[in-house]
Parts: sequence; C-alpha cells; structure tokens
Amino acid sequence: MRHSLILSMFCLMSLPMLTFGDEKVPADNLILLPVKNDPTVSFRIWFKVGTQDDPVGKEGLANITASMLTDAATEKNGYEQILDKLFPLASNYDASTSMEMTVISGRTHKDNLKDFYPLFADAILLPAFKQEDLDRIKSQVLNYLENQLRYASDEELGKAVLYNSVFVGTPYGHISAGLIESVKSITLDDVKSFYKSHFTRDNVAIGLGGGYDVALVDQLKNDLHKLPVGMVKPVPKPEPKPIKGKKVVIVDKDAASTAISMGFPINIVRGSKEWYALAIANSWLGQHRNSSSHLYQVIREERGLNYGDYAYIENFPNGGMRTVPPQNVSRRQQIFEIWIRPVPNETRHFALRAALRELKNLVDNGMTESDFKLTRAFLKNFVLHYAPTTMERLGYAIDDKFYALKGSHLATFRKMMSEVTLKDVNASIKKYWQYDNMQIAIVTKDAVSLKESLSNDAPSPITYKTPKPQQVLDEDKEIGTFPLGIKAEDVTIIPVADLFVK
Repeated sequence: MRHSLILSMFCLMSLPMLTFGDEKVPADNLILLPVKNDPTVSFRIWFKVGTQDDPVGKEGLANITASMLTDAATEKNGYEQILDKLFPLASNYDASTSMEMTVISGRTHKDNLKDFYPLFADAILLPAFKQEDLDRIKSQVLNYLENQLRYASDEELGKAVLYNSVFVGTPYGHISAGLIESVKSITLDDVKSFYKSHFTRDNVAIGLGGGYDVALVDQLKNDLHKLPVGMVKPVPKPEPKPIKGKKVVIVDKDAASTAISMGFPINIVRGSKEWYALAIANSWLGQHRNSSSHLYQVIREERGLNYGDYAYIENFPNGGMRTVPPQNVSRRQQIFEIWIRPVPNETRHFALRAALRELKNLVDNGMTESDFKLTRAFLKNFVLHYAPTTMERLGYAIDDKFYALKGSHLATFRKMMSEVTLKDVNASIKKYWQYDNMQIAIVTKDAVSLKESLSNDAPSPITYKTPKPQQVLDEDKEIGTFPLGIKAEDVTIIPVADLFVK
C-alpha cells in the first residue's frame, strides 16, 4: 500500500506559464513533487548540459565546472567553511554530470532549510572560482583517470572502453571525467567561460520535492533568474558508426581476472510500448543484481565463474554500487549492453561464448510463455522499489521531462506490465537485438594469446574443481566450440597505460 501511495504522488503540477522576473518560460522548467508529510526538502536543479558539450581538446570541462560549483568555495564562504556549516545540519549538496545532463542536488530537513538554502543557492549563483579549488578538483579527476579507473576497477574500465568504442567520433565519445591531457589543459578561464555560456537561466529546470511551501518555489525562481543569460545551442543526437561484425578491444593489463562488456547501439528510449516489452526480455536475460536472471543462472549459478552477469537497455553507470537503475543519466542514444563481471582468466573465452550463445538463442527463438509471465509479474512488483524516496522520485520526474513523456515512467512501467504481450516482447527482440554486429571490450592479461584464440575460433574447454551435473557438462561441449566469427583484423590490443590519454 505504501508503494502504491508513493507512485500515486508521482505527478507534476500543471501550470500554463511561469515567470522569472518579467520573462516567461515554459512550464517544463518547473518540476514539483510536493509531499505534505515529508519532513525533508529535496532539490534537483537540472542544467541541460553534459559531457557532450565539452569543447574538443577540453574533454572533462562540463564535469569540472559542475564540481567547481558544489565542491569548492563561493564568494561568501571558503570550501572548508561550507563543509563546517553543512555538517551540523546533516545536509549536503553535490553535482552529477552525465552525457546530456548536469544536476545540482541537495537535501535537508525542513527545520534546517533557512540555514541550508543560502549555502545551496550561493553554490549555484556565486561560485568563487578559486585556482586552489580547480587544482584540487583536477588532481582528483586525474587520479581517477590515471589510477582508479585504470587499475582499481576493471569492471568500470571495461564499460568505459565499450562506450568510448561504440561512440568514437561523436560527442558521446569520451567519459564524463574526460581525457587526461584535456583535463590538464583546463584553466580557470575555461571554467568561467563554460559556466557563463552553459549554466544559464535559459538552460535550467527547477526540481523541488518534499515538505516545502510555496514561498520556496518563488524564491528559487527569483534567485535562479540571477544566472547568466543565454541560450545553449543544442548538440545533435550522436550517430555512431555502424558496427560490422564483432569488433574487439582487449585492454592488456596484468589482471588477476577478466572483465567483459559488450553491446551495440539501439534506437529506442523509454516511453514506447516497445521499450517496456524489451525491458521484459532484458530482465529475463540479465536483470541487474538478480540471481533469477538467465545469464546469472548459466554463468554463475551453474558454473560458478563469477559474481554476476547482467544486461541493460539503458545506460547504467557504476553498476557495482547500485541495485536499481540511477536517475538523471538520460540520453537520446542508448546501447544494449551485456556485462560479464570478472571471470578467471582461463575461462574468459568460454564465458564470452556462453553469453553470446544465450543472446543468440533468445534472439532466434524468443521468450517462452512461462518465462514471459514470470518475468512480467516480477517487474510489475520490482519497479515499486526503483524510487522509494522523494529525492529519487524527483529524479524520475526530471527524466520524464527529458524524454518528453506524457506521464510518469514508473507508473507507465507498471501499467504496461498488464498490457504487453509475449508477441510484443518477441517482436521487440527481433527488431532491436541481434548478435552478429557488436563491440566487445575485454580487460585481461596476456592479450596476444586471447587475440589468437579469438581469431582462430579455438575451442575453449572448461574444467571444474567440483563435480557438475551431466547436463552442464554436455552443454559445456557446445559452448566450448560455439562459433564467434571474430577476425584477427577486428581485434585491437591497447596497453592499459594508453587509455584516456587524449
């Protein structure tokens, strides 16, 4: 009952026009989610700018500019003073920058609003842009690119290489953190200029949720009117190059295990009936962090090769830290992605084959009636866990605006789980999924040996330390010789130290 009430409150106030000072703006720029009994107030200030807006040679500028608002001094308070003032309030604010969105978010108890709001507003309106803050933030970003991403997170490394490879040559062609040489080149003048041209009153939407009053809405509108004036030129939707065959990038690294990510662009985004049909197929194949999904059963449960195996039809960053989809990482161009969490190096070829074999079986044969009914029923209930807090529901409301949905995505999701048929699901699979043309990213050691095995389609038998059922052993023989059709010229080896440089 509680979750039903949550979803019923997931609505937006319908206002014909709103005014900022003496200028009128579309009602889409105000996204309100009042929750009378919520003792907290949640802010999500959405700037329609992201990584895709980074100038060439300054990749990472959008992310650094956002950090200079929320992780740095303002004209009224130093960075350490801000932290000291926020601590007793048990409140915080921060920034997230994705491919097409930057969101400045904050949350506080309404009893502390009078102390929290000035700090939050100053961060957006009065950034100090101090060199010492820029130096610190750049150092953190460079440490992430040079050390953390390369050497401490093979899973995120593989996904980053996958996305960069799929979208090479487009504005999506680099991760939000940017490129090492580009980040080093970013100056204080770059940040100030980017803020003035992209963080404008004409490029912002106000998201407000929880137990606020009308006066706060008016104050936000009036305060954000003080932002710089300016329209931002829209970035065209990326057009990734068609993938012909299986293209493989092997990141050569002295890794104890092998991380695998693979995928291809799909021209579908949330809102259509086909998307919700495809969500059912995706959930059955590889529901994130769910042990009942098919890939999980085949690769982990039956064979014990890794921690988990998942599939996605939307961008799902930092999957190792999440159990449900994130908000405010919306994008106009998505990819279908399979994520094979690290497997022992000696089973890497086998695991890749196993995943692609299951994808082929699903595309060729579709879902069964029993699997369809079970998965649809699961999703209808599981979606209730996607946004249990006001802050998360507010995030979804903003994403609804991004995708120009007529209603709530979460409410539509549940509704579609009663309307989508098995025929709809299998038709969407056939329309949007395939297995012949895709990008594959592999992080592993001894890359030359793997390239040789892949390009020769060499058998990849597997052995176990404990007995396995005969059915599994018989299937292993099929998996171990499943043809991948990867050509030697389609396999590229990149030393890990060469990644994300420029």
